[in-house]
Amino acid sequence: MRSRSELFGQAMTWLCGGALAFNLLLVIGIMGLLAWHGLGYFWQKELVQLTLKDGTSLLGEVWEVEQVAEAPGEPAIDRFRIKTANRDVGGLDFAWIKEIDVASRARPAGAVLLERLEWGNFHGFMEELRDGDKILARGPEASWKAFQELHEKKAGQREQVEELEKGEIGDVNYAIEKLRLDRRALDFADLTPAEKQRRAAALDRELAEREAEYEQLADRLFKLREELDKGTLVMRSVDGQTKDQTKEIPVAMVVRAIRPNDMNALEKTGLYLSRGWEFITADPRESNTEGGIFPAIFGTVMMVFIMSFAVAPLGVLAALYLREYARQGLLVRMVRIAVNNLAGVPSIVFGMFGLGFFVYLVGGSLDRVFHPESLPTPTFGTGGILWASLTLALLTVPVVIVAAEEGLAAVPRIVREGSLALGATKFETIWRVVIPAAAPGILTGMILAMARAAGEVAPLMIVGMVKLAPSLPIDGRPPFVHLERKFMHLGFHIFDVGFQSPNVEATTPLVFATALLLIVVVTVMNIVAIMLRNHLRRKYAGSSV
Repeated sequence: MRSRSELFGQAMTWLCGGALAFNLLLVIGIMGLLAWHGLGYFWQKELVQLTLKDGTSLLGEVWEVEQVAEAPGEPAIDRFRIKTANRDVGGLDFAWIKEIDVASRARPAGAVLLERLEWGNFHGFMEELRDGDKILARGPEASWKAFQELHEKKAGQREQVEELEKGEIGDVNYAIEKLRLDRRALDFADLTPAEKQRRAAALDRELAEREAEYEQLADRLFKLREELDKGTLVMRSVDGQTKDQTKEIPVAMVVRAIRPNDMNALEKTGLYLSRGWEFITADPRESNTEGGIFPAIFGTVMMVFIMSFAVAPLGVLAALYLREYARQGLLVRMVRIAVNNLAGVPSIVFGMFGLGFFVYLVGGSLDRVFHPESLPTPTFGTGGILWASLTLALLTVPVVIVAAEEGLAAVPRIVREGSLALGATKFETIWRVVIPAAAPGILTGMILAMARAAGEVAPLMIVGMVKLAPSLPIDGRPPFVHLERKFMHLGFHIFDVGFQSPNVEATTPLVFATALLLIVVVTVMNIVAIMLRNHLRRKYAGSSV
């Protein structure tokens, strides 16, 4: 017969196992919810035309169906939320329609969905296609066939415009700004008046050449834009009026044109993959509510890596001193208590510290010493990815210190004594024996720090994160890595799209998709760190870490 202690131990084992299973179910449920709402965002629904009993019509995608009661005690009736799009015509993207108000519904062939650079999607029927003053086609079928060739042509011209703006014109603007700053830097240089005059004349000549080059490029850009704006598509919209309206849309503003009701499953799958790839690799548009989120992915990953490079030496050196060099006593215990309490400080406090210390004090000092010609416009004296990374390094350093101390403490004493007995100094023992053996524990702290840093938003809003960053922190212009630049972050993107968007109804699925992608990015970074930790653990299997 089992004793009471054995029964209690078995009950606790089942309790712990049940709690673990429940937590796993919660995680799987959350991931499933994010995947269902987020991944479904890219699947194309059919366009449904509803004719109401009052004679009006609507054309759109049915997003949601629910049952509501108009008054207590009355039977529930069906109503559905339909995405009508055509924001520049009707003013709203969505409309709620009661089932009892619908006279008829149809899925018209030839209904077109346009994804645009501005004003969101457009639902309607093609009426006419023009290239300048020349009419290329009239009627839905003829216009659809002629549109593909013209749209491909305009897409190529749009790429030329973007390449010219970001490439040659961007390079010339960068050179002009650098020359302007070099010209102003002469006022702070310790040179003779004759030397200043000679250098100023040379800079003025080069500046004039660059400005002339810019004028030529601007004229070339103007001609390209004129050619780009010639193509016009005339659409007939069904937007709730008894009489349909027409809308002229520049072909260059169309990102993608599809006929959802005429697409088969294979074509919809291809469209789904195309939209998913665009979401990961493209820049955002329409105030982050459409397009991709590549700058946010790039900014998040780069910030986490800079933070990791900054927090690793801080945390490991502090742990080494506390564990290997400091005399254990009251002072060390107080330091450990302070480190543990630091982990519980609200993150916004670290953001305020980063703003005051890194941005205003350190960055402002760097500007006064190295960039006086740029003042009063700050270079490092304003928020940037470097200061955001260092702020998060301070935020996560207590986690690294504690984990590194635990890793160092787990290295067997006999390993240290064996190294010392063979004639190694204490520093050589720590550097060549202790730290490699404790590396898995140290990496555990780094994994926890990376996971927390990737999800932090509040402190970053103060020290460099922005809604939309025009340039990435890394580009092809010297010095290639620009740590002073603002950056985008996936966590803030979720907050901005979900709570600051003027059209929350349309962006709700985008919030789920971005949240799912954030989890995937953090998971991938953690898996890489875990694989490295496991490799070190196998390599130094003699330790008990």
